[in-house]
Amino acid sequence: MKKLVLVVLGFILGAAITYYFCPRPLEEVVTETKIKKPNGLITIDEAKDLNNNWTKFRQGAVDSASARQGRKKDNRSTSWDLDEVENYIAYAKNQSDSLGYNMTGLRVYLGVYGKNQGQAKKNLSTMFMVPTGTPIKAKANAVNMSFFGNDEDIPVDPLNKGTGGAGGYNP
Repeated sequence: MKKLVLVVLGFILGAAITYYFCPRPLEEVVTETKIKKPNGLITIDEAKDLNNNWTKFRQGAVDSASARQGRKKDNRSTSWDLDEVENYIAYAKNQSDSLGYNMTGLRVYLGVYGKNQGQAKKNLSTMFMVPTGTPIKAKANAVNMSFFGNDEDIPVDPLNKGTGGAGGYNP
């Protein structure tokens, strides 16, 4: 009987030690994603001023060039679906890595569709974006040299085919 009590006490003591000292799965920890305010933000009023200045200083020249092509107004903006942009960024990062580049940003270019784009887009303005970055020279290099502003266009297919608009900025 004494031995049985010692065995039971041993099991209880062993279970208690196991409970307190063995790792247990952590309960699901909910972490908040901290959203950082981007650099380069401007106010809505500043954006309106930029848009109004474009209208004042550029619209006449652009629309007169469009008139020579048989159009009243040219596109003055391009928009992309958010999912398309996020997908493009993931694609561009993957392709850049495959080509030996460290993708650090995106650059937006102005362009003009040529005569062979069909009547809907013929000679209209457009915008397209390309990934930018620096070649990966050595994996062991711990210093990111991109702060010198030497990012270059990475040879990855650019994103175009957004939706063009003739109206101005109007939040």
